[in-house]
Amino acid sequence: MLAYRHQFHAGNFADVFKHALLAQLVLGMTRKDKPFFYLDTHAGIGQYDLLHEWARKNAEHKDGVMRVWGRDDVPPEMQPYFDALHAENPGGTLRFYPGSPALVRRLIRAQDRMVLTELNPKDSEELAVLYTRDRQVTVELADGYMGLNAHLPPKERRGLIFIDSSFDRAREFKRLTDALILGQRKFATGVYALWYPLMDPASMRSFERSIEATGIRKVLQIEINVFGDDWTLGMRGCGMIIVNPPFGFEAVAQAIAGWTQPLLANGRVPPWRVSWLVPE
Repeated sequence: MLAYRHQFHAGNFADVFKHALLAQLVLGMTRKDKPFFYLDTHAGIGQYDLLHEWARKNAEHKDGVMRVWGRDDVPPEMQPYFDALHAENPGGTLRFYPGSPALVRRLIRAQDRMVLTELNPKDSEELAVLYTRDRQVTVELADGYMGLNAHLPPKERRGLIFIDSSFDRAREFKRLTDALILGQRKFATGVYALWYPLMDPASMRSFERSIEATGIRKVLQIEINVFGDDWTLGMRGCGMIIVNPPFGFEAVAQAIAGWTQPLLANGRVPPWRVSWLVPE
């Protein structure tokens, strides 16, 4: 876990997909006047310089955010994500990419609260500097999965929990499922967003069965396949499991997946899907 640094992958196709969805989840939480709590279990550093040598090494943003940047056909469901991009790059040239902390911070209200956990000491320190004087944001050097036990249920009684593991260890799908079980046991009404990479079909079906076996209801599954099922050089796509999504989120997710997948797939025609893995 400590070896993973998201700077190498910032702005890739998975970031575009999950951050556009995350922005809409946050907006869904703000529709009610009551405050809510946001927990980011794998927060990273908050902001990424795409000219950093690590970002330039694989230049994954060229097949990610650069495929959608500057387009004039952006649907309204994508606009909050693009607003965050433009806020980080007011000059109009894309250089800085907002990670999930920066994206969410610009969308929460004065009554809302954020806790950001990060296990890598250097990344956690950099993140803490970014929010040193921000009373709404707490940064913790901690294992994000342990943060579920420490912070749930929140005092606000409303919450969005974003679990965005790096998947650089074996058995990460089991950790993800176990984390959802723990979170639901402590805070059943929370909204949970779990990101995952698309791996071989057998592994994905096993993961789906493990989620179904938890007995948790109201589970929405969203996936985009970017490189096709026969791709072996890395992630072929990615997905998100959303538990207790806000009202109307299914249609929003369809719009986001339907717009991003063809662009990120660069002319390929792998599928995307938005469906209820477990209905209400």
